[in-house]
Amino acid sequence: MLFQCIMRAALLAGCTVFAAAAAQGQEPLKIGEINSYKAQPAFLEPYRKGMELAVEEINAAGGVDGRKIELVIRDDNANPGDAVRQAEELLSREKVQMLVGGFLSNTGLALSDFAKQKKIAYLAGEPLTDRLTWQGGNRYTFRLRPGTYTQAAMLVPDAAKLNKKRWAVVYPNYEYGQSAAAAFKTLLKAAQPDVEFVAEQATPLGKVDAGSVVQAVADAQPDAIVNMLFGADLSKFVREGNTRGLFKDRAVVSILTGEPEYLDPLKGEAPNGWIVTGYPYASIDTPAHKAFLNAYETKFKDYPRLGSLVGYTMIKSAAAGLAKAKSTDSEKLVDAFEGLEVDMPLGKISFRPQDHQSTMGAFVGQTRNVDGKGEMVDYRYLSGADPKFQPPTAQIEKSRAAQ
Repeated sequence: MLFQCIMRAALLAGCTVFAAAAAQGQEPLKIGEINSYKAQPAFLEPYRKGMELAVEEINAAGGVDGRKIELVIRDDNANPGDAVRQAEELLSREKVQMLVGGFLSNTGLALSDFAKQKKIAYLAGEPLTDRLTWQGGNRYTFRLRPGTYTQAAMLVPDAAKLNKKRWAVVYPNYEYGQSAAAAFKTLLKAAQPDVEFVAEQATPLGKVDAGSVVQAVADAQPDAIVNMLFGADLSKFVREGNTRGLFKDRAVVSILTGEPEYLDPLKGEAPNGWIVTGYPYASIDTPAHKAFLNAYETKFKDYPRLGSLVGYTMIKSAAAGLAKAKSTDSEKLVDAFEGLEVDMPLGKISFRPQDHQSTMGAFVGQTRNVDGKGEMVDYRYLSGADPKFQPPTAQIEKSRAAQ
């Protein structure tokens, strides 16, 4: 309890450190983590817990080559400039061996550019823009979660099966939303050439005017809607859409909505039948995931969200990279990450040498409201290693070479 209180107080002050004790006679391996904790708590509080569990497990097993992992955390205030300033402080003052983290795509891109300039390895856990690994990719940046193109590619086959011609697009107007909307429109058009996009609502992040958005979409009379909103923006959009009957007899495809951190707050307003990406944590029936679920619930007396899984796997990946490199030299660490294989609760993943993207996949299924609570049903796990969810390798290499 004292540990948790100290962590919370430190986090509110802008920084925290946990899992600190060094192995006997050796300095710890310091990993600098930067994220938007105050701005995006729904995802990042579970994410922090996932990181804590991973650090605890790694250190209990002897650390990395006998050295404990020490995680030094900073809050970026959801601001790219602050993210870079915090990264500079972690590098110059804390002497971290590598950087991890990032939630919003714009802060992730800022950290990626910093990593390139300073030549330090950076593992992005959550930022989803395709620019992170493709158009703006660099030698020092790696990413865990599948990006916007991949998640759109996983959803488009189900969207095309709906055989709806007139679509409306709703997304937050910043890097992630723009990237996701562009990918979905391009891929759906390729799968269904006669499709029309009759409305496009780009909303300010965290400041959606749900009433006007819902009205504008309704006025366009689409047959289907694709949504990229998340967090509080998603809740407002769903509530207003339910009130005005926007979703009645309309198909909805929605990136991220099946994640518990965004589905749970909807409670009785959770929609039925939306096609989504998400994380059906309670019903994943594999030994590795059951072990993760049990360890998480035992430690925190709570169930994991997707953020928990991302934070946990990100730290496990960082430790695996350090172990493979057998060095804290950035160049050796980057070389070690290319092709690195990691066991995660959803199975084995690897980091592709051509674009530094992990092969972590995503669940695709539908939402269902059961007794006033949303859940994800009829789902399947799609691997990020499947080439049909990526552009051709030559196209990826060409986009990276242009940097």
